[in-house]
Amino acid sequence: MNLYTNKIAQQHIIPKIDTKVEDPELRKQTDAFESVILKMLMDNAMKDEKNLFSQQNDPGDKIYKSMYRDELSKASAGGFGFSQMLYDYLSQKS
Repeated sequence: MNLYTNKIAQQHIIPKIDTKVEDPELRKQTDAFESVILKMLMDNAMKDEKNLFSQQNDPGDKIYKSMYRDELSKASAGGFGFSQMLYDYLSQKS
């Protein structure tokens, strides 16, 4: 009987997730996702922005500011917590 229960127990072993292992590709993707979220938040916050220093509308002004917010969101990614929460969730599922 003991041999039979051991055999059944071996078939139903639940694999353990090593939480010490860092997956750099997963971290890279979760940081990129957080960057997209931050960019959307900044774009939404700045959509009604007025130019305080000049009354002229430069043709490249919107493009330049969008590029600036894009780079700012990439540099800030990984520091707001969205990336860490997503990384923790996805690393538990794999």
